[in-house]
Amino acid sequence: MEKVLENGERILVCLSSSPSNQKVIDAAAKMAEAFHAVLTAVYVKPANYDGLPESDKVRLQNNIKFAENNGATIITLTGNDVPVQIAEYAHISGTTKIVVGRSGAKRQHFWSKAPLTEQIILNAPDVDVYIIPDSSADIKQQSKKLNLASQIRPTRRDSLITLLLLAASTGVGLLFTLFGFSEANIITVFILGVLIIAVLTVSPIYSIVSSLASVLLFNWFFIEPKLSFHTYEPEYIVTFGIMLISSLITGTLANKLKENARRSSREAFREKVLFDTNQLLQKAECADDVIRITAQQVKTLLDRDVVVFPLTENKELGGAIELDDSPYYRTSGQDANEAEIAQWAFVNQTAAGAHTEKYEWAKYLYNPICINGYCYGIIAIFLNGENLEAFEYSVFSSIIGECAMALESIRNAEEKEQAAIAMRNEQLRSNLLRSISHDIRTPLTSISGNASNLMTHYEQMDTDTLKQIFTDIYDDSEWLIDLVENLLSISRIENGQMDLHLSLDVVNDVIEEALRHIDRNASQHNIIIELSREVLFARMDARLITQVLINLINNAIKNTQVGSEIRIISGKADNNIYVQVKDNGPGIPDSTKPHIFEMFYTGQNDVSDGRRGIGLGLALCKSIIEAHGGTITLTGNKPAGCCFTFLLPAEEVTINE
Repeated sequence: MEKVLENGERILVCLSSSPSNQKVIDAAAKMAEAFHAVLTAVYVKPANYDGLPESDKVRLQNNIKFAENNGATIITLTGNDVPVQIAEYAHISGTTKIVVGRSGAKRQHFWSKAPLTEQIILNAPDVDVYIIPDSSADIKQQSKKLNLASQIRPTRRDSLITLLLLAASTGVGLLFTLFGFSEANIITVFILGVLIIAVLTVSPIYSIVSSLASVLLFNWFFIEPKLSFHTYEPEYIVTFGIMLISSLITGTLANKLKENARRSSREAFREKVLFDTNQLLQKAECADDVIRITAQQVKTLLDRDVVVFPLTENKELGGAIELDDSPYYRTSGQDANEAEIAQWAFVNQTAAGAHTEKYEWAKYLYNPICINGYCYGIIAIFLNGENLEAFEYSVFSSIIGECAMALESIRNAEEKEQAAIAMRNEQLRSNLLRSISHDIRTPLTSISGNASNLMTHYEQMDTDTLKQIFTDIYDDSEWLIDLVENLLSISRIENGQMDLHLSLDVVNDVIEEALRHIDRNASQHNIIIELSREVLFARMDARLITQVLINLINNAIKNTQVGSEIRIISGKADNNIYVQVKDNGPGIPDSTKPHIFEMFYTGQNDVSDGRRGIGLGLALCKSIIEAHGGTITLTGNKPAGCCFTFLLPAEEVTINE
């Protein structure tokens, strides 16, 4: 890519339905590789594309796919002036080289148009044009082949419209005659009738027929001798000729305008589908949304059955996606070896099925959704022997490309998130080891020192000293036990291995159970119990909620001054049970509150005995409460102190007597 940007070379190759067009494309691809250039393949879609033979359409699609496989970007233009449009696009896109095939067609007369290659050279004199010998018909001649059978399609509706308008034109002409209007006005009426017929009918044959019929009707009803095709005045032959030519020109122009309007409408719709797809995919939040949007947009664009085969969690191709208990928009059955074809397209990252070399007998065309060598799945469209127009296929390929880029962005975001989680976990592990190594040293040193004193000086110690040493050893060991219990609980929650054993329990009973296991220094504080008189039920794991209460109460005991007031309150608000632990201690700074439930966050304050918590207790409480479908918050307790509140969904108990 750096080389492309440096030399700025851009090569344009002309696409056609010529059998030897692949030779031209191959030469352009080799040239692009040699010059390290960007390769663009341009097809100018003629106005009469629908009338081209089916064999030409199939060859065109194969040539387009061949160009894509050789790394070309496909561009579809619309119009009949092929050399001018190719030259204009070359100027706009900054093309430096044009590669085109040369046919054996020669200029028939000096007034006839020059061959396509000469016209491109004349219209793009500042661009190098490379001509590859091509023995098949000229590109423009190929594009102008008409399938007359498809052009002449009489219908009852169009025939009736033609007859009625010719009759109306004749009737208006007869009225003009009665009022003494000139023949020029009557001729204008007939030309107007031809114009209206050309606009209202589908097939262009009706404008030709109506032009001839207008001349004959004018001669029959309005030229002496009337009611015959003879004329006394020789100059009327010139009038008939001019009238016929005017009618034909009018009808032809009306048909061209009508066809251009239809084509513009179709292409505007397809471009809108592509634009909408881009907008919708930008809003997609997950791979399933991307797949769903893509399938819906392809269905909207092509109006064909669409089936998607996405990747599974094991990065393997799965079966057809089920949407509302049925495959995506499938109403036309499926191929006998559908899974096999989809798997082949997935592995080879190449389209398979209808109109391809592999499994060409299939009814569906299986297209891989891939980018940068990574395939995200397969999208199949039902063709059943039909083929897509060049422009349709171009827009379809663009939608597939947008889908692949959206899936790539989601995958990259997921990988970044996983990398961030892995980094965070690694940081947590580092913090854990650092915190444990720092914080566990004090109680272990105390236990070791007290045990050593007992071993060496036991006999010399009085009863009060021994009791104090035993108490210190007990307190330090209890601290270590709490630490280990919190570590195990956090580990189980983080790994998703904590199983909640839910049962219907009385909240006040759980609070009373927690009070039996709080820190022995609770006696140094004024603990006030304010439990609801109403019997409150919640579905909970009583053991874990007890642990939450013990952590909150012990936290208040350890971080408030001796003699502080600690309140435990329970009640019911709306459909929730709330439990509060309030204290009137020094409180927590506002800057610390947003981080208080983060793992390993300990704030700035050290407790008086030199031991710091490693920041697991409150993080554990938050994880347990959220696992129960509740919430836990920290607020200030005026005038001073903290208030921890957690909510649990309330349960109603019905007693059947």
